[in-house]
Amino acid sequence: MEYLVRQARITDVDRLYALCVEMGATPGAGTPLDAIGLLRQLIYMPNASVVVAEAGRQIAGGAVLSLRPSIQAGGFVGTVDVLIVASGHNAEKVADALIEEIMTSARRKGCAIVEVMLPENAALRACWTRQGFNPESANIYRAGVPVRAPATH
Repeated sequence: MEYLVRQARITDVDRLYALCVEMGATPGAGTPLDAIGLLRQLIYMPNASVVVAEAGRQIAGGAVLSLRPSIQAGGFVGTVDVLIVASGHNAEKVADALIEEIMTSARRKGCAIVEVMLPENAALRACWTRQGFNPESANIYRAGVPVRAPATH
């Protein structure tokens, strides 16, 4: 199955949020955070990137990258807050495509490094390490962002 990975649109938010709820990637009850409202805002913020993977006009996965400035890193540090893959889809294929798009977005936005707190899912962990992320601490993996996209032949 082919997956189309693209920047999320406001019309994707409800479906993406429902997938986040299904996969347990939303805050617990009683939190003051309006997660769906925040997701709507992130679509338009220049210091964030929300991407989705589609298969047959259905969202197969999504990821959220947020940026913070860092003097120490020499640019922005990107944090991947969410990376989810819907049940019934090839987790590795979708995750690899989402990670590649997130890293492209991070490079375009001036990130020096990207961090992620690794999930419990072994297949998703393998995707992160395959994409060049290395352990920074027990749960945080980090990868440098190349200045330029690799040449394709």
